Amino acid sequence: MGKLKVAGVVVLYQPTEEDIKNMDSYLEDIDILYVMDNSKEENEERLPKNKKIKYIFNNENLGIATPLNRAAELARKDGYSYLLTMDQDTHFKDGVVKEIKKRIAKTDDSKIGIFTPWHKTKLKKEKVKEKIDYPLDVMTSGNFVNLDIHKKIGGFRDDLFIDGVDIEYCLNLAKNNYKVMRFNDLEIDHNLGNIFYRKFFTKDLLITNHNAMRRYYQCRNYHYIKNQYQDDFRDFCNILVKVKATILGIILYEDDKIKKLKAYYQGYKDYKLGKKGRSYEKISR
Repeated sequence: MGKLKVAGVVVLYQPTEEDIKNMDSYLEDIDILYVMDNSKEENEERLPKNKKIKYIFNNENLGIATPLNRAAELARKDGYSYLLTMDQDTHFKDGVVKEIKKRIAKTDDSKIGIFTPWHKTKLKKEKVKEKIDYPLDVMTSGNFVNLDIHKKIGGFRDDLFIDGVDIEYCLNLAKNNYKVMRFNDLEIDHNLGNIFYRKFFTKDLLITNHNAMRRYYQCRNYHYIKNQYQDDFRDFCNILVKVKATILGIILYEDDKIKKLKAYYQGYKDYKLGKKGRSYEKISR
């Protein structure tokens, strides 16, 4: 296989200058970048002046799955076999994108749905010693998505809107006998926001400080995912829906407790009612 041609996508929402600067860490090493903007106002003038950038203003918040699927379709039409999916708050270390492309080109990718580096975050997660492993799930940002397999499994689930989109996609891959290949000697810096740990008796309690909207979608979508995949990945799904720990963390350590708890409860109610898509805004007015 010759030099691997890769398209990229980054989904923007009210980006900071630092978010926009993150594009410079991978733009040089890909062939085209679809900038899918969910912001309230256009940001094209703020972007790097580069012919590789194809800017698409959505004029509304479409969540994460829909822009990723649209970018995947554009990439396929433009002749690309891989799509690098990026969050706006993430950047690569020098040379990492180029090295991943080299490794993909030398690998039999017929059963690899995603190639990804190790995500360097604030999470207390011990780095895997092996150079390569095959995790069940990974976060969206920094993934080289095999577009042929993306099409075969039906893409990202638009009806989840945000939260859990990456988890569901990876479980869908695994259920269809595809894998995620992770290069643990290569890193991507992923800023997960204001997260921290607090000791609760003998356990470390992860406090994510997600806002009420995120709490709603997490509760609703994680229950949908558990319902769909628990027969195949029971242990993973039981850990995913950790209701007691989430509620405890909100009550003890987070601000806007009442609003977040109400949103979390509403997310569960809407799961039971079968509501999907962008629904939080309708109930929060």
